[in-house]
Amino acid sequence: MLVPAGSPEPLTSAQQELYEWLADYIGSHHHSPSIRQMMQAMGLRSPAPVQSRLRHLQLKGWITWQEGQARTLQLLGGVSSGIPVLGAVAAGGLVETFDDVQERLDLAPVLETRGLFALTVNGDSMVDAHIADGDVVLMEPVIEPSRLREGTIVSALVPGSGTTLKYFHRDGAVIRLEAANPAYDPIEVPADQVQVQGKLAAVWRQV
Repeated sequence: MLVPAGSPEPLTSAQQELYEWLADYIGSHHHSPSIRQMMQAMGLRSPAPVQSRLRHLQLKGWITWQEGQARTLQLLGGVSSGIPVLGAVAAGGLVETFDDVQERLDLAPVLETRGLFALTVNGDSMVDAHIADGDVVLMEPVIEPSRLREGTIVSALVPGSGTTLKYFHRDGAVIRLEAANPAYDPIEVPADQVQVQGKLAAVWRQV
């Protein structure tokens, strides 16, 4: 049974079922699910029971949630401690994408509430953005890539190639991923072949 930090009130079996499913989903996807996804997972045909369970989870101190905005849902503590380090990201060429949690950074809990994840930088293609080989970048999950601002530093997955850290630019149906180092050429790929996983929130340099 998953238990958050502090002393929250006990849950009913239905509330516990939803909470544990949320913990598994957020742990795997690094963002909260939609109400429709919760309905499907709980075998419900109406959003009302899900919303009721969410309200009780919030009142009992297990989650934070802005009603009507499912993506604002955050678990309070307990599922894991710290920001997950999901692997390495290329700041040069492309490297194999991450697929599991290797370790965790023990940073302030306030950062964890944003659903941040961390990547270790491999390479020097972002040195002019003050991101060096060996740095750890904290990334905020990107829910709607279409709303990204031009020039945002992102971690992007190019299927069959890997994940890279670059400046994001959109030219119509083409995504251009630009380095912060003149030694590297831009990477240009069709937009439907790029998965933007996160945008830069902070750089962590261990000295």
